[in-house]
Amino acid sequence: VQLQASGGGLVQAGGSLRLSCTTSGRFLGVYTVGWFRQVPGWEREFVSAINWRGDRTSYGDSVKGRFTISRDNAKNTVYLQMNSLKPEDTTVYYCAAKGYWATDYSRASAFPDWGQGTQVTVSS
Repeated sequence: VQLQASGGGLVQAGGSLRLSCTTSGRFLGVYTVGWFRQVPGWEREFVSAINWRGDRTSYGDSVKGRFTISRDNAKNTVYLQMNSLKPEDTTVYYCAAKGYWATDYSRASAFPDWGQGTQVTVSS
């Protein structure tokens, strides 16, 4: 499935952004969707994941309490609401899809389909 991530931009520390992940031509509602971020030269870091029904979610330790993942299957979109942003949140964010929810949801290698990424920059 081809994914498109959008919504990134420049925001001041303490501000908010909402990222969106959608597909073209495929129904995203049957997939577990994850958000990851990657600083150049580092491995992709797990940010959050949500199962197809939206009743299971998980977050990386660095974003717990600040980020919220949700989905609207009628709009074929998964969202990542990012609040209380910090300069260390600055990087490229990617959405990814896999066929089912399992214990490997935090591993980037478990997701076969990826979007192109959207840049988030948080100024201090």
